[in-house]
Amino acid sequence: MTPVEHTISNESGIAKRLFRYALTAKGTFIAALIMLAIGVAAELAGPFIAKSMIDNHILGIERPHYETTNAEGAAAYNNKYYKRGDRFEENEAKGQEVRILQSGKSFYFINEPVVRTDGKRSFQDGMMTITYGDESAQYPAVKLSTTELFAFYEPELPSIYKLVGLFLIAMVVSMIAVFARTYWLQSSANRVIQKLRTDVYAHIQRLPVHFFDNLPAGKVVSRVTNDTEAVKELFVAVLSNFASGIIYIAGVYVALFLLDVKLGLISLFVIPMLIIWTILYRKFATKYNVVIRSRLSEINAIINESIQGMPIIRVFRRQKATREEFETLNEDYMAHQNKMLNLNSLTTHNLVNVLRNISFVVILWYFGAASLDGTGIVSIGVLYAYVDLMGRMFQPVTGMVNQLAALDSSIVSAKRVFELMDEQGEVVTDGSMPRYLGNVEFSNVYFAYKKDDVLKNISFEAKQGETVALVGHTGSGKSSIINLLFRFYDPQKGTITIDGQPVTDIPKQWLRQHMGIVLQDPYLFTGTIASNVSLWNAKITREQIEKALCDVGADRLLAHLPQGFDEPVIEKGSTLSAGQRQLISFARALAFNPAILILDEATASIDTETEAIIQDALEVLKKGRTTFIIAHRLSTIRNADQILVLHRGEIVEKGSHDELMELRGRYYKMYQLQQGATEQPNVDKTPVATGTAAKVAAGNV
Repeated sequence: MTPVEHTISNESGIAKRLFRYALTAKGTFIAALIMLAIGVAAELAGPFIAKSMIDNHILGIERPHYETTNAEGAAAYNNKYYKRGDRFEENEAKGQEVRILQSGKSFYFINEPVVRTDGKRSFQDGMMTITYGDESAQYPAVKLSTTELFAFYEPELPSIYKLVGLFLIAMVVSMIAVFARTYWLQSSANRVIQKLRTDVYAHIQRLPVHFFDNLPAGKVVSRVTNDTEAVKELFVAVLSNFASGIIYIAGVYVALFLLDVKLGLISLFVIPMLIIWTILYRKFATKYNVVIRSRLSEINAIINESIQGMPIIRVFRRQKATREEFETLNEDYMAHQNKMLNLNSLTTHNLVNVLRNISFVVILWYFGAASLDGTGIVSIGVLYAYVDLMGRMFQPVTGMVNQLAALDSSIVSAKRVFELMDEQGEVVTDGSMPRYLGNVEFSNVYFAYKKDDVLKNISFEAKQGETVALVGHTGSGKSSIINLLFRFYDPQKGTITIDGQPVTDIPKQWLRQHMGIVLQDPYLFTGTIASNVSLWNAKITREQIEKALCDVGADRLLAHLPQGFDEPVIEKGSTLSAGQRQLISFARALAFNPAILILDEATASIDTETEAIIQDALEVLKKGRTTFIIAHRLSTIRNADQILVLHRGEIVEKGSHDELMELRGRYYKMYQLQQGATEQPNVDKTPVATGTAAKVAAGNV
C-alpha cells in the first residue's frame, strides 16, 4: 500500500469511527440538517423572487398589451385602457394590440403589434427602429412621460408587494433555521464529545499499568482534553460549514440549471477546483498539524512534570534549564503554527474572492453585453439571479475553505485519540468473588519486562495470616513479585496460585478486590480525609471509616485538625505530614479489609516518634491477613514468618530472621552492615531506597 493509499484508508477508518460517535446524537444532528436544508431553501428563494420581480413585473411591461373596456387591472392612456395579454380572463375580449418598448433610458408607446423585440433599438423622428442582424423594422412610437409610464407599472404593484412579502418571510424562515441549526449542532456536538471523553477516560482506567510507564501524564491529559476539544470543532464548525456548504452548493446548482442549462454547465468549474484545493491544502496542513498536536502534548507533559517536581527544580537550581527546555518546545510549536498561518493566508478567502471575481468577469462579458443591448440569449432577470446565486455559492465555498485548517486539525486530533483508545486494555469483568483466604504460592516463576529475565525460578509459599518479607538490593526483583501478584503483569513461565487457584483464571478486578497496599509515599486524592479512606466506596460506611482511622491510631495525629476527619485534602495531601498521610493510607487498607496486604517500605520515611504509632498500626493491619513487606530497614522485619532474600532475580536465601542469621550468608551481611560494628539496634546507616513499587498503583487496588 502506498503512503497516499494508507493515509486515505486511515482517514476513512477515522471518519467511520467519528460517524459512529455522531450516531449517539443522531436525532439532533438530523434535526440540524433538516433546518439547514430549510434555511438553504429559504435563502435560495431570494434570487428566484428577484427574477420574478424583474422579468415578470419590472421588465414585463414590454409584453404585449391589449385595449380593453374593463378598467380593473388596466393602465389608462389617452382615455383608453390597456391590459397585459397574460392578465385577461378566459372569455374577456381583447382589443387592439400595443407595445411599450425601452430604448436608451426612455420608454415608447407603439400602437401596433411588434414582430420581434430582441434586436438593437433606436428612436428618431417619431420612429422606433429595431435591428436584428441584417434586417430591421420601423414602428411609429410616442415617448411616454413619467406619469404615463407609471400608469403602466401601477397594475404590477400588488404582485410586487406580494413578492416583497414572500422575500421577507423567506428571510425570517432563514433566520429561524440558522438559529435552530446552530443550536442543535452545538448541543449534539457537546453530547458527542462528552461521550468521546467518557470513553477515552474509561479506556484509560482499563489500560495496563505498564502503559503509563512509557507515556508522560501530561501527554495523556492532552489527548483527553485538547485533542477531544479539537474534535469538537469538527462537529460544530467543520460539519456545519461543510454540510451547509455542500447543501448550499447543490441547491445553487439546481437553481442555476433551472434558470439556464448553459449557465449551470459553465458554473461546474467550481467543484473540481474545490476538490483539488482541499487535497493540496491537506497535503501540507496534515504534516504541520501532526507536529503542532505533538508539541502541544509535550508542552503539557513538561508543565505537569515541572509542577510535580517544583521542589527538586528549586533545590537543584534547575529553573533556567527547565525554562530553556520549555522555550525550545514552545518555539518549535510557534514555528509550525506560523507555517499553518502562512498556508491559511495563501489559501483562504482571498483566493476565493479572486476566483469569484474572475467567474463574474467571464459571465458578464459573455452574457451581460448581449443582455443589456437587447440581443442577449438570457433575460436581465435571469442574469441578475445568476450573479446573485454565484455570489451566494462562493459564500459557503469561502466558509468551507476557511474551515480546512480546523478539519485537518480535527482529523489529526481524532487520530491521536483513537490511537490511545486502540491501546490494548484489560478486560473488565463485572461482579465479584468471595473473599479468599490468602494462601499464596509461586511455583517456578520466570518473568521478563522485555528480553532479559528479572525473575528466575521463583518458588515460595505464604499461608494465610503469615508475614513474608522481601529484601534485596535495588533491582533484585522485589517489586516485580508484587507486580505479578497484582497481575499488572503475568509471568512467562511458572504459576502463581491463591488458595490453590491460578491467578490467571481469576478476573483481575476480582483478584484485586481483596488486595490492599500501603506505599512508602502514599497517594492521597483531592477530597477529605474520610473520602481518602473510603475512596468514595458507598459500601464503606462512616462508622467503618472512623473505626479504621482510630484502630491505626490516626486519631492521635489528626485530632488537632479543625474539621477532624472531614478536613479537606488537596492534591497528593501536600498540607499533611508524611506520618499523617501514612496513617490515612493504613486506615484505607484496613477499611477495605483485604485478604492480602502489601507494605512497601511503609515506615522508611517516618520519624521515630511517629514510627511507634505506625508500628502499632502495622500490627493491627497484619492481623489475620497474608502480608508481604518490601523492606530495606531489616530491623522492621525481624518478626516476619518468612524472609525471602533476592539477588539478581533469584531467591538466594529463605527463612526466618534467626534462621538466616545462623546461615551467615547474604542476609547476615546486610543486617550487620545496617546495624554497624557495635551491633546497635535501630541504627540505620543505609540510605533509604525509594520507588520500590513505582509500577504499583497507589492506594487500595
